[in-house]
Amino acid sequence: MIQYGVTALGKDSPFPADCALSWIIRVALNPSIQPCWTTSQVKIALVAGEASGDLLGAGLIKALRNRVPDATFEGVAGPAMIAAGCECWEDAETLAVMGLVEPLKVLPRLLRLRRSLVRRWTNDPPDVFVGIDAPDFNLGLEIKLKARGIPTAHYVSPSVWAWRQGRIKTIRKAADCVLCILPFEKTFYKKHGVRAEFVGHPQADKAPLHKDKAAARRKLGVESVGPIVAVLPGSRSSEVSRLGPIFARAASMLLERDPNTRFITPVATPRLRHMIESQLEEAGVTSAFMLLDGQSEDAMAAAEVVLLASGTAALESALLCKPTVAAYRIAPLSIAIIRTFGLIKLKNFTLPNLLTEEPLVPEFIQEDATPQALAHAVGEFLESPERVAVIRERFATLRTELALDADQRAAEAVLSLIPQSTP
Repeated sequence: MIQYGVTALGKDSPFPADCALSWIIRVALNPSIQPCWTTSQVKIALVAGEASGDLLGAGLIKALRNRVPDATFEGVAGPAMIAAGCECWEDAETLAVMGLVEPLKVLPRLLRLRRSLVRRWTNDPPDVFVGIDAPDFNLGLEIKLKARGIPTAHYVSPSVWAWRQGRIKTIRKAADCVLCILPFEKTFYKKHGVRAEFVGHPQADKAPLHKDKAAARRKLGVESVGPIVAVLPGSRSSEVSRLGPIFARAASMLLERDPNTRFITPVATPRLRHMIESQLEEAGVTSAFMLLDGQSEDAMAAAEVVLLASGTAALESALLCKPTVAAYRIAPLSIAIIRTFGLIKLKNFTLPNLLTEEPLVPEFIQEDATPQALAHAVGEFLESPERVAVIRERFATLRTELALDADQRAAEAVLSLIPQSTP
């Protein structure tokens, strides 16, 4: 357990004198830093799902270290969390599955992993557990850990306000606190008797106030006499396998309209590169594409228009004030179940459209996500500067609405769950 505030520094202090002095100086210069020094080391367990959760986890770990400099972190992590100091027991990409049916293929492996985590943390409990996204995996884990007396937080609310609203009962049993990144979510949870905190959106915190298109092109070494389109087919292999060929054919159609058009694709993970290269080759558009290892922000900043798989990248594009076209496809059986039982409650599914008064991102789901439709939507943006100007102006306000220093606010909420020791 931890003791909040700065304890007296004496011979029993766990920090050497020079370390203690450095922290005193840091606190004096930055009042937002509130270290917690204790003779009992704080242990924080985390499970992050896929690349986006890894980035959230890394920011949270850094903010927690500002307050608890000797804390330890362990669990399911990606490269960013590992770099921030998390001991990795399993790669976050293990949880990168999506849909109602798709997870069934890897269900035995995921259940073994969850049982292993429950066993390890039952035998050696952390002071608090943070499940980052990946609700289908983390909520079940949180229920088991909470039942064993371990405080739990769930970072990034499931889209329970949009579909499968019955999950609110599971969330209530699983999480002592839900850390929300969208402004309307806290009100929703309060209505259902679940503690929630709106921490702001980390992407908004990191979004530059102004990202120069020419500078981004110079950085990437892009030269084009025609328009540039950023193409992001997703970060999961299931997304890329379904959307990649459609995006590639849409690019082919855009090239027919203007042979000088060029495309930039930031490849989310190395394992996706070969799949994307094969899709581009099959569509005959390889020479018009530049593939990057990551660098999604630079790719979008360099483009006139962004074509992407609906997800976290859609908000990133909006925060860069880019006209955006979104698409999504899931397994046929999954969409059949969703439609049969009316599981989706919202008209729009792309995040920026949920945050603006009227939808500004053309979105295409399932059979509507065709090469023709996507090429037409991208082409309309390329030929409508007045419409683009309106979209840029509205997207510019999103940053101020969402940029609240999410890492620090999330860290405060997580630490509030840990019982304080008596000085």
